[in-house]
Amino acid sequence: MPTHIKQPTRIQAAGNKPKLIDEFVGRVNSKDTGLSIAHMRSPGGWVEPGQTPEFAEYTLVLKGMLRVTHRGGAIDVRAGEAVALTPGEWVQYSTPEPEGAEYIAVCLPAFSMDTVHRDA
Repeated sequence: MPTHIKQPTRIQAAGNKPKLIDEFVGRVNSKDTGLSIAHMRSPGGWVEPGQTPEFAEYTLVLKGMLRVTHRGGAIDVRAGEAVALTPGEWVQYSTPEPEGAEYIAVCLPAFSMDTVHRDA
């Protein structure tokens, strides 16, 4: 039988400014470990610590621009675009433009603080 997920769970975010993370599917809201799906809203000027996650991450930008800095440079991902990251790849997310960004993040397996490996 299908599971109706009526609402997300708000997750505390890392970074220099408050960012909203609403997890619909994942370890916290639905107790799924194989996949997580979260709706993110970050303000202009937000930046989080770099990370080298053990999971793949797929991000679809709905509004604004998300900057994805990696060892080879940076990619500006705009509304209607997506970015795919492989496990073990160092990245740092930020929203440098004044309007910030709204996006959906999907992680395989599900996001975990134990496997994100954020920079100190």
